[in-house]
Amino acid sequence: MSLKNKIKTFFTDEEYEYEYIDETPQKTSYAEEPEMNTRKKGKNVVNLTQMQQATAKVVLCEPRTYDEAQEIADNIVNRRAVVINLQRVDNIQKKRIVDFLSGTVYAIKGDIQKLGAETFLCTPDNVDVTGTITESILPNEDDYERGW
Repeated sequence: MSLKNKIKTFFTDEEYEYEYIDETPQKTSYAEEPEMNTRKKGKNVVNLTQMQQATAKVVLCEPRTYDEAQEIADNIVNRRAVVINLQRVDNIQKKRIVDFLSGTVYAIKGDIQKLGAETFLCTPDNVDVTGTITESILPNEDDYERGW
């Protein structure tokens, strides 16, 4: 028996066993409130502190080959809006990139919009875009050659 245990047995009564109970009140978050309160307030509850921490990001991309379309799609899937400038890509690869990104945007219920002759905006479902950009009244001869 150690010296510490000897002193402890000398000063304490062995018949009683003491247990420490933490009586400090626990702070509960809104999500941990009793079920009765959540029934009154509805099921569509959003924690505002989480919403304040979320930051929206817009990624600017200027791909040079079709191989870079996967990186752009990864940004869209990760809930980032992407502006794509296709000026440095040949016409066949432009169509392939737009088709691939259109499929990606469709799969996540997002949106793709044409901003200019060779510029597109791809947004996930958490980004709302308002307004429209009209194309020029007189069509450009280059647009017919590009197939846009």
